[in-house]
Amino acid sequence: MAFGKNQRMDIRRSSPSYCSTIIIAVFVALCLVGVWMISSSTMVPVLNLDMPPQETKSNTKEQVTENDAQQFKDSPGDLPEVSMRGHTNTSVAPNVSNFEVNQNHNPPEKTTENPVEDTREENSKEIQDTKNESDDLSKTQTEIDRDQETDGEEKNMGGGEVNSDGGETNTDGGDQLKDQTTNEVFPDGAQSEILNETNTQNGAFSTQAKESKNEKEAQESSSKGQSENEQSVAKDDGNATGYSWKFCNVTAGPDYIPCLDNEEAIRKLRSTKHYEHRERHCPEEGPTCLVPLPDGYKQPIKWPHSRDRVWYANVPHTKLAALKGHQNWVKVSGEYLIFPGGGTQFKNGALHYIDFIQKALPGIAWGKTSRVVLDVGCGVASFGGYLFDRDVLTMSLAPKDEHEAQVQFALERGIPAISAVMGTKRLPFPSKVFDVVHCARCRVPWHIEGGMLLLELNRVLRPGGYFVWSATPVYRKSDEDVGIWNAMSQLTKSMCWEMVKVTKDRVNEVGVAIFKKPSSNICYKKRLENKPPLCPETDDPNAAWNIPLQACIHRVPEGVGERGSHWPEKWPLRMDKAPYWLNDSQVGVYGKPALEDFRSDYEHWKNVVRSSYLKGLGISWSKVRNVMDMRSVYGGFAAALRDLSVWVMNVVSIDAPDTLPIIYERGLFGMYHDWCESFSSYPRTYDLLHADHLFSNLKKRCKLVSVIAEVDRLLRPEGKLIVRDNVETIKEIEDMVKSLQWEIHLTYSENQEGLLCVQKSIWRPKATVALR
Repeated sequence: MAFGKNQRMDIRRSSPSYCSTIIIAVFVALCLVGVWMISSSTMVPVLNLDMPPQETKSNTKEQVTENDAQQFKDSPGDLPEVSMRGHTNTSVAPNVSNFEVNQNHNPPEKTTENPVEDTREENSKEIQDTKNESDDLSKTQTEIDRDQETDGEEKNMGGGEVNSDGGETNTDGGDQLKDQTTNEVFPDGAQSEILNETNTQNGAFSTQAKESKNEKEAQESSSKGQSENEQSVAKDDGNATGYSWKFCNVTAGPDYIPCLDNEEAIRKLRSTKHYEHRERHCPEEGPTCLVPLPDGYKQPIKWPHSRDRVWYANVPHTKLAALKGHQNWVKVSGEYLIFPGGGTQFKNGALHYIDFIQKALPGIAWGKTSRVVLDVGCGVASFGGYLFDRDVLTMSLAPKDEHEAQVQFALERGIPAISAVMGTKRLPFPSKVFDVVHCARCRVPWHIEGGMLLLELNRVLRPGGYFVWSATPVYRKSDEDVGIWNAMSQLTKSMCWEMVKVTKDRVNEVGVAIFKKPSSNICYKKRLENKPPLCPETDDPNAAWNIPLQACIHRVPEGVGERGSHWPEKWPLRMDKAPYWLNDSQVGVYGKPALEDFRSDYEHWKNVVRSSYLKGLGISWSKVRNVMDMRSVYGGFAAALRDLSVWVMNVVSIDAPDTLPIIYERGLFGMYHDWCESFSSYPRTYDLLHADHLFSNLKKRCKLVSVIAEVDRLLRPEGKLIVRDNVETIKEIEDMVKSLQWEIHLTYSENQEGLLCVQKSIWRPKATVALR
């Protein structure tokens, strides 16, 4: 105001007319006040909003590539302008990252970080230069070009490049998406739609935590086991910056799985006769240390070539090759591990074995009637790996035991698998979801202790589904095999399973017995002896998180519209159609009628994936195979990726609405999990992790830094993490991954909600920390 007064005094002295002077002075003062207000005003601080403040109301679309701009969007709507950096040329994937808003309101400077941007003077004027604050985390264009994997070679993560022998990794054959540059612009209207749909509720669905709690109480489980599953303590993450990362100094080294390698807890076990030592025993708090890389680690070979060979340096284990080489499980060949596609029961190849089963029982109809399979005792998962050729999705399962790294081999090959054992607890799946359960020489003692383990398979097997048992008791006549066969025949009959086929494969010289689960309760009512007994009416078959096994039979649903009362649509129709047991009298997760909720979720994720994820996050989708949706709802994200050569592990948190049965009904798969604990997978096994409003919920129960350490453990070097959450949580995640020296590809926020896409680096700390 003093500035305005001085101006007024100067004008009055020089003007011949006092009134004219007053008018002019007032006009000038108002103008100056307006200029002062504009120049000194500050905008509301929003985390890394990728647009200059003066442009937030503009409808002009920013162009960020040399070619015609393409919209980076979730759905049609008004498009705010977004400024980004790090775009590469048209031969490689875009490496986009956020630009910080210039809080000092200095005129924006043209960035010099990327030579491509220099040719676009009009756009460069709108781009903020953040090179100084991101030198340690960003790469120059030359470095990016040098680091890109070229045709015919795989990157050696330990330094240098290695030829992929014979050009197996030169081309992907059927890559659905070529690396390309795009105009990455977020639509305003669509972003609002996304954010509205993040406000979830339980609706008509219970949670796995509640179901399991009630079931454990009904079973009068021990108070110790109950407390382990119900702990919910809010903890302070400390400062948002200054994280000090160290290596986990553990016996398992690069293969460390915290909940399966808890040596202290395993030593305290009273018994191991039920494989208790192979079950999950998680530390009280998740580790905050990092897992080292194996020496000479290399960028994994792409699918589908990875099904046949992987780098030995990535999984440097030869025990299985020595034990199972004659059965064509895995062999060592130079710097590769070769997988001929064989197994204990199908030495001459999995495809022949798969077709043999189909010929023996045409009703199994791979890829049509039978879509989702559970393979127990999967070995290196060649059965599941080759079922992809028949449009079948297989959850391969095996323990972390003396068969060294079998699940790790499977995941490195690009085949779905988890480390788990059938011991004393239920599997982390809902009831009545698998179309087929398969066991090829899995050595599980199904017939003992009242058939408790086989009854667990009965729980997860869909009514009318098949159990394919390929084991020596089916075709060998030793005393032990005959005894097991007789016991199994008696047990399956008492469970009302129909033995629909017993046959022998002349090529592999093995036999297969196929049983069918009943589709009604008629047989149970006709049994002369209630053995195994029917489960109590109070028993919830869907309770699966740390629930003790029981030797009882769960009834088959028979009510009209009840889940499991009849078979879902054939594949692929079941992907797009809402389950028959979902109706609009129920309230969905997002508060709409359930059917509308399901459909809008699917359309939402199809649009997000098609218009945004495939085009503008700097992701080379030809390199992505193993994907995890860390907070899946209806499986819409996985369904939207159906046309790519990827598979998605859908994880439903135990404290979230229990929608996992819907995911299976669609012909997809997943499991329950508590992200305050470690996931049952080896390190470096996923190419992409997707977390939609997961971390903000987890902060209420556990340390976020330990969750990020787990994300680092699961993600392969150069793998991507996509996070959607509130801006506060996005900021915390961004700070943590920067401290891990990850590359920020994109940060965007609006209306206190944000999107973050980052790429894991190969950086590892030097210091170590010992774990008990």
